[in-house]
Amino acid sequence: MQLIDDKIYSLISSHISINNTIIMTFISHFGDAISVVSIAVAAIILLRNKKDAICIAVNLSSVTLVNYILKEIIKRPRPNILRLIPETGYSFPSAHAMVSMGFYGFLIYLIYKKVNNKIIRYFSMILLSLLILFIGISRIYLGVHYATDVIGGFIIGLIFLVLFLRYVYNNKRWKREV
Repeated sequence: MQLIDDKIYSLISSHISINNTIIMTFISHFGDAISVVSIAVAAIILLRNKKDAICIAVNLSSVTLVNYILKEIIKRPRPNILRLIPETGYSFPSAHAMVSMGFYGFLIYLIYKKVNNKIIRYFSMILLSLLILFIGISRIYLGVHYATDVIGGFIIGLIFLVLFLRYVYNNKRWKREV
């Protein structure tokens, strides 16, 4: 794992500059708690479907809780490299990567299912997919995560999303209860 972490960090860190740091810090903020909660609240307010609104709240709180539990179990220290922003807590799995995959991935699913305009649908899906990818890259660039933290966060976030869609969102009991 150390070899993978070193190689990827070396590749990404070779692009460190003031302008890139500003851009990566900006992108990283889309994975911060304040940003995802704000986006979730906005989506809940804008949605007319009660089930979707409830599921957005359940999705975000659940993926965040699972991430916290995993960090407390694994307790991997953060990288001891050039940190371009301050960060505390444990490193694995990257909360930004995991929560972005679980939360923005759910928004992608909702857009795919609910938006009829193909141009808006696919543009939004591509934009959110790129956001997820670049949030992960930004965490490595900023020196606050190993590449394997981000990759692990993406994988666990994707597993979470699949399980959430299958057992929560697409659960047939929703149709009777909501």
